[in-house]
Amino acid sequence: MKFMKLGSKPDIFQTSDNVTAVASDLVSDISIEVDGHKFLLHKFPLLSKSECLNKIMKGEKGINKDEVVLPDFPGSVESFEMCAKFCYGITFTLNAYNVGAVRCGAEYLEMSEAIEKGNLIFKLEVFLNSSILRGWKDCIICLQNSKSLVPWAEDLKLLSRCVDSISFKTAVDASKVDWSFTYTRPLPSSLPQSSDIKPGSPPWNGSHSRRHHPVPKDWWAEDICDLDVDLYWRVMVSIKAKGAPPDQVGEGLRLYALRWLPGVSKEQTTHDSARMLNGALAGDFVETSTKHRALLESLVSLLPPEKGSCSCSFLLKLLKSATILNASQASKMELAHRIGLQLEEASVHDLMIPSLSYANDSLYDVDLVQLILEHYLMQETSPPTSPVRSRRVPFEHRRTRSAEQLDVVDSRRSTAATHGSKLRVAKLIDGYLAEIARDPNLPLVKFVQIAESIPDFARPIHDGLYRAIDMYLKEHPGISKNDRKRISRLMDCKKLSMEACVHACQNDRLPLRVVVQVLFFEQVRTAMSGGLVDLPQNVRALLPHSQEIAFTEANGSISPGRTVDENWETVHEDFKVLKGDLAAMKIRLAEAEKERGNLQAQQQPVKNLKSKSGFPLFRPKKLLNRLFPGLLGDYSKRPVIGSLPGKRTNPYSIP
Repeated sequence: MKFMKLGSKPDIFQTSDNVTAVASDLVSDISIEVDGHKFLLHKFPLLSKSECLNKIMKGEKGINKDEVVLPDFPGSVESFEMCAKFCYGITFTLNAYNVGAVRCGAEYLEMSEAIEKGNLIFKLEVFLNSSILRGWKDCIICLQNSKSLVPWAEDLKLLSRCVDSISFKTAVDASKVDWSFTYTRPLPSSLPQSSDIKPGSPPWNGSHSRRHHPVPKDWWAEDICDLDVDLYWRVMVSIKAKGAPPDQVGEGLRLYALRWLPGVSKEQTTHDSARMLNGALAGDFVETSTKHRALLESLVSLLPPEKGSCSCSFLLKLLKSATILNASQASKMELAHRIGLQLEEASVHDLMIPSLSYANDSLYDVDLVQLILEHYLMQETSPPTSPVRSRRVPFEHRRTRSAEQLDVVDSRRSTAATHGSKLRVAKLIDGYLAEIARDPNLPLVKFVQIAESIPDFARPIHDGLYRAIDMYLKEHPGISKNDRKRISRLMDCKKLSMEACVHACQNDRLPLRVVVQVLFFEQVRTAMSGGLVDLPQNVRALLPHSQEIAFTEANGSISPGRTVDENWETVHEDFKVLKGDLAAMKIRLAEAEKERGNLQAQQQPVKNLKSKSGFPLFRPKKLLNRLFPGLLGDYSKRPVIGSLPGKRTNPYSIP
């Protein structure tokens, strides 16, 4: 830290309680009061350097005054004492912590060159321009300590000069940085590291040499986090105006939020943030929440407009904090829009935004996630597969065929990337639905609305959606029969894997019609894998396109030694058996429904008792055992493709 000593005489100021006097043989002839503190001094040294005291002493009528009060003195008592010591020639030290206050105090007292050459204002300006504003950490300290000196610091342009100096240094090329700074994060992998550096060790802690550690481009981000939010906002605006890259600005905002905003740190969960705010209730809760709300809204206003400048996880943490702190609707909408642009980078945990609204009892803010999903889907999804040809302009050079082919390749790559993004988002939303389904107060309408927002092509497999539906049915056993059918219609039985089909066939929570559909398509799939040459067109029309292709490819290799007539006879016999089983299943299903109605009518008085004891009146599993004897047992014994020997955990089992 830079410092400067002024004066050469020993300190003869003595302070007792609220009175400071000069240890001298001369009796004090003037009393100056600053913020309730009295200074018993002498007129001659003060009046020779302060134009302000000259004016006050003479007064309007030219009458000398022995007692002077200086109201609203900048820097308070300490600042005036240093100015008085300069008048006496007493030694005192200037540094980054006090130079701003002394400069404002000297301006208040008008200690300029007009009254004496080499006065205090001149010496302070020399120290500021030659040392403080040229340094890095000294400039930040001076800026932070000058905040309480407004409006004097603003009028003297002390704040603006510090801000400009800081932003100018951040624009310097990293290879030319030769001053110390704070950097406690691991070095980016893109930077070359010396062999004597331990992996993960902080490269800059104030003692390391620049020769052993490369300087990262965001070297400045941690030091400016010491500033208050209003000063930090001014510095970041100036840094952005100097052309700082968006990713560096985003990293700086992330570090500032980690330090000052509750709930953003990885070590803090949402419930920890709520406890922090509730703990502040014993103190000044309103003041604390207002301060954090202003900080959050300032950070949102500083977010770079470029996509990817901030991680999606960080943006979602800001959105959680905005919900807890009840930030402005504009800030929430801005965050939701930015998150929607990069939703494929999010995780299920990040999307679990708590709901603090009194309008409903839901645990999570589902409406906000729905808004994020809408912003994501509103993006331009499918760019053209070929470049648009405009009308030829005279004297325009014709593009080569290779250039046009490159445009086609780039366009198709963009389309493939968009398609992959939607696949990841669909998987993310299915996982999110499985988590919010545990909320007993979640309305079915919101669950269905989010599930239907995903395009059909983005869900090639419906296992995740089935798990979410099963979880909702388990946590909401009291929903009506129509609601069960409605939520089950979200799932396409043709897109379930073998494990999901096995679980669904034995699931008592699903409607019986859905279980029958699962069994039917599983029978068709079994017939395909068993070596059938062909299936009737109406049955093949029910299959997904991928399964139909797989069936066609496997068609010619399953029985190479047999004739077409023999294969067709086998197929015809197997299909007749399958058709007969389906017809018998329909008859038995009608009988079972009729029997179920009779049982419900007869056992109506004891319905409540049986439901409380945990024994349902009717179980689809028993009915399916009657319809397909031995079928469920065969499914349980069938080996699963891709499974390892030993104990296997079913991913579709609900704890």
